[in-house]
Amino acid sequence: MYSLSDMNLKQLEYFVHVAELGSFSKAAVVLDIAQPALSRQVRSLETELRQQLFLRNGRGVALTDAGKRLFDHSVAVLQLMAHAREDLGASRDEPVGRVTIGLPPSIGRQLTLPLIDRFKKQLPAARLAIVEGLSTHIVEWVTTGRIDIGLVYNPEAQAGLEITPLLQEALSLVSRAPKGKRKPAAPPLPMKELPRYPLIVPERVHAMRRLLETQAALAGIKLDIAWEVSSVPSIIDLVCAGYGHAVLTASGVAASARSGELVVRRLTDPAPVSVLCLAVSAHKRPTPLALHAMRLLTELVRGLPA
Repeated sequence: MYSLSDMNLKQLEYFVHVAELGSFSKAAVVLDIAQPALSRQVRSLETELRQQLFLRNGRGVALTDAGKRLFDHSVAVLQLMAHAREDLGASRDEPVGRVTIGLPPSIGRQLTLPLIDRFKKQLPAARLAIVEGLSTHIVEWVTTGRIDIGLVYNPEAQAGLEITPLLQEALSLVSRAPKGKRKPAAPPLPMKELPRYPLIVPERVHAMRRLLETQAALAGIKLDIAWEVSSVPSIIDLVCAGYGHAVLTASGVAASARSGELVVRRLTDPAPVSVLCLAVSAHKRPTPLALHAMRLLTELVRGLPA
């Protein structure tokens, strides 16, 4: 048996960062400590608990069953301590503590840098953690308390989730631009013509895939799914290589360094729209820090270029 007295909060914080990022090297950068020192702290925790917490592999680390159980406990303990600090800090009108925000990869590439810049200037006494994941995973993390705030695409209504729509984006057909030629005009494409294009789409757990299939069913058409690839950057690479077409939002295209190689045609008749929403737990009172972070996120999202 062990108790919290056997561990310290710093070890739990280090452990949670490594688990969330799936890498000791990435966690060391975020925590601003040397990787060997981080590894020693985690090994010390494993020794104290007499449990292996991570499985090491060539791509990083993954939690063992014991690690998954400790992760849930650690997140709860760290959140309780953060809330205590925030409540005390609120009496000084200075938000303090730690807030964790979940972002979809496509929007994360546009928001992470400006979010950290503003956070550092406006909330110097607080700490920010950013994790990336699919919208379905972010919803789960919010409802289970793993993260405090999430940006999610097209979430389904849930009793435990409070949703605020922030941004509507039209879906477009994304194709490879002709090489060596000026980009052709990109007139809108009626949905009824979409079956003529072999598509590269994410797997069904992806919010964009669910939205696209729902709109196709409502329009009475059957999509030609050529390839299923979960990574949007990989989908764009395949489009540029001529393996098919994609259906993405403007932010998904803008986040790619290869946007200049693509032709984008907005879908119409009907015009499917993806909605980016702010999601928080409906069962937990937001702390002053969380409220400030939500305002920052809202301002940044609504300031994104159309």
